[in-house]
Amino acid sequence: MKQFQDKKLSALGMGAMRLPVMDKVDAKIDVAATKEMVAYAMEHGINYYDTAWGYHGGNSETVLGEALAGYPRESFYLADKFPGYDLSNMPKVKAIFEEQLKKCGVEYFDFYLFHNVCEMNIDAYLDDEKYGIISYLLEQKKNGRIRHLGFSAHGSRDVMKRFLDAYGAHMEFCQIQLNYVDWSFQDAKAKMELLEEFHIPVWVMEPLRGGRLAKLSEEGEEKLLALRPDEKVPAWAFRFLQSLPGVTVTLSGMSNFEQLKENVHTYETERPLSAEEMDALLSVAKGMLGASLPCTACRYCVSHCPRGLDIPMLLGLYNEHAFTGGGFIAPMALMAQPQEKHPTACVGCGSCEKVCPQQIKISEAMADFAAKLA
Repeated sequence: MKQFQDKKLSALGMGAMRLPVMDKVDAKIDVAATKEMVAYAMEHGINYYDTAWGYHGGNSETVLGEALAGYPRESFYLADKFPGYDLSNMPKVKAIFEEQLKKCGVEYFDFYLFHNVCEMNIDAYLDDEKYGIISYLLEQKKNGRIRHLGFSAHGSRDVMKRFLDAYGAHMEFCQIQLNYVDWSFQDAKAKMELLEEFHIPVWVMEPLRGGRLAKLSEEGEEKLLALRPDEKVPAWAFRFLQSLPGVTVTLSGMSNFEQLKENVHTYETERPLSAEEMDALLSVAKGMLGASLPCTACRYCVSHCPRGLDIPMLLGLYNEHAFTGGGFIAPMALMAQPQEKHPTACVGCGSCEKVCPQQIKISEAMADFAAKLA
């Protein structure tokens, strides 16, 4: 258990973004299997449950609420989020909040978040005069319908800083993508340091990076096995998080009963990594990122680009998109940029490549990025 203000929260929380489904259809949640998992989680001390408006085609809130309905309300903590990842939702905060309470079958949310603060929506989130989101949510908190207010973020550290400069006094927790790959890859270390400056505890999402860290290369697995013969590969990701001061709740989107049992077993003990083990794990992460373009953001390229492209930013998004094999982070970040600043605007002149100290084939990367996005 982790102490948060006057509450004791389970260090492992159950995320409801990847619940078991039927016929491989994301919107068709297997209700019976979900209820079985929730029952096991409750029996084994998990008291934090996280859902959101858009998970499983809008069905996650309803099914999770139904699964929790048989338990005393004070025996679990329920988190939900305002879906600002879709800009069309910005004027609808009241209607969406009321519907979320109804779908979950509760009278209040223990934890409520601004969902996915990022480059694409930061201006809208901060425009309280136009949308009134912070004002409405603070009113609900005053009325006891939100017990604790926070935010999740997939955006950069700078975007998070803008949000915290405006609303930091009202934020009680923050949920970020944090794992031993993103420690450097998405600069999660800097994000954690920022949250520490604002005295905001950290909630973790994507501890296994969507399952990517559940299985490693043979070389990577052997390196870890030599240090902890009894530790399974997925557990290393959780041990990494147990080694970081400031982490309160780690959310795992467990999609079957076996994953749940394994993660519960891992969290029965707290085994932070030694310095040697941490170095080995980060070395494994570096090996996984070996194919990423080695941009150091020196920005020599930018001054030589006839289109004025922010090449380091685009290369960072390209690396993310290539490593993840797609996903929403790069397209979402590009939505905040005008079309003439997208990778498709690259004319392939090669001027940037002549001054790149890393000798990156930038024009090839931009063409590949544009093709992947298309």
